[in-house]
Amino acid sequence: MSSQVAHEKRKQEILEKALDVFVEEGYADTTFQKIAERCGITRTILYLYFDNKKQIFNESIKRFLSSLEAEIALIARDQYLTNGEKITKISEILVEACERESKMLSVVMDYLLRLKASGGNPDEKVRRRTVRMRHILADIVIEGIKCGEFKESSSVKGTVEMFFALVEAAVFRLVVLGRKEAAGLQEALTPFVDNMLNPNFEWNIENKED
Repeated sequence: MSSQVAHEKRKQEILEKALDVFVEEGYADTTFQKIAERCGITRTILYLYFDNKKQIFNESIKRFLSSLEAEIALIARDQYLTNGEKITKISEILVEACERESKMLSVVMDYLLRLKASGGNPDEKVRRRTVRMRHILADIVIEGIKCGEFKESSSVKGTVEMFFALVEAAVFRLVVLGRKEAAGLQEALTPFVDNMLNPNFEWNIENKED
């Protein structure tokens, strides 16, 4: 194994363990020392991989989102699903991820509130982190309109915003209200998608492009 590969492997291991520390301790109480101890290394060695706690946190979240994006992209490429089914399935995956990672989301919420308090722009931060997911969803809607599955009047931007409003509602229920699950939120998207569908469209796998 080359030194570069070994360095990257250790870095990913640190990010994985660091995220557990952030979840357990909260963003404010997580320190470089606590992360180093969890990883079984010294602070000096930790500095070889990261400059500060904020960098570790940002890269930990990026690592989580990358995994989620890969799962969503896989659904988007599934030629056996209609575009409407893709949107519904992706919504289920995201809400389930919110339920599964509710503790992590509470840390993210704390971080964003601190960012806002310091004069930062949390909305811009979230949008930048979710830009690839937004593009995937936009492509699904565009393809749905192109093939005639969705009405030409369907709004690409409106659908994407509605979709992320659903995720925001899930985060609010789980983190702010402290509920254990956000079941039922996916159903809110059903009438929205149904309204987009072209009643005269007949879908079959043979009409799908490779």
